[in-house]
Amino acid sequence: MKKYLSPLSYWLLPCLFLVFSSLTSGSEEKTEQPTEIKNPQAPNMGTITVVAATNRKNSLSAQVADYYAKRLQEHGCNSQVLKLTALPADFTVSALYENKGQHPEFHKLQEMMTAAQKYVFIVPEYNGSFPGVFKAFIDGLKFPDTFSGKRCAMVGVSKGIQGSVLALSHLTDIFHHLKMNVYPLKLKLANIRDSQLTTVLANAQYVSLLEEQVTGIIQY
Repeated sequence: MKKYLSPLSYWLLPCLFLVFSSLTSGSEEKTEQPTEIKNPQAPNMGTITVVAATNRKNSLSAQVADYYAKRLQEHGCNSQVLKLTALPADFTVSALYENKGQHPEFHKLQEMMTAAQKYVFIVPEYNGSFPGVFKAFIDGLKFPDTFSGKRCAMVGVSKGIQGSVLALSHLTDIFHHLKMNVYPLKLKLANIRDSQLTTVLANAQYVSLLEEQVTGIIQY
């Protein structure tokens, strides 16, 4: 003889199933909550390395880098300047890829970059982007240890009217890929046709913006 469920049972069974499902799914979501990962390194401590991102001799980038480092020191911050003129002439074949970590001169530059907790990059615009030698330098540094979780500011310098805006944009994409935080105020020093620091400092707006960024990157 067949047994039939009462109409009330047909209504209660789906309800009980839904209640049980909600309870178990809530338990699963709780166990899968992401954990907070804290950076053990204090972001506002350590040396700020100012990088002149070209190996051109007597460049405006190098002049601005020296000025910027001096302003950081006057604000009580340790700073050092790294100029790509210090790169070994043959570093693209003697310090990269299978030779990474084996070139003593390049290794010194790697140590400077590793020791810094923040950077300021002074970036000229070559052919619609930043200098290729700077990209090769970045490619030769340890990944991801050199830049990951650190912070930087950028200053574009240019004889043209755009102030290296394309170079800064391309470089920002790369630094985001390397998981480095980029300070949002990116300076664009344009129309420096004689490539002289005195021309930059004669512009009151440029001096004011540089000062704003100096104090900003210290606190960033």
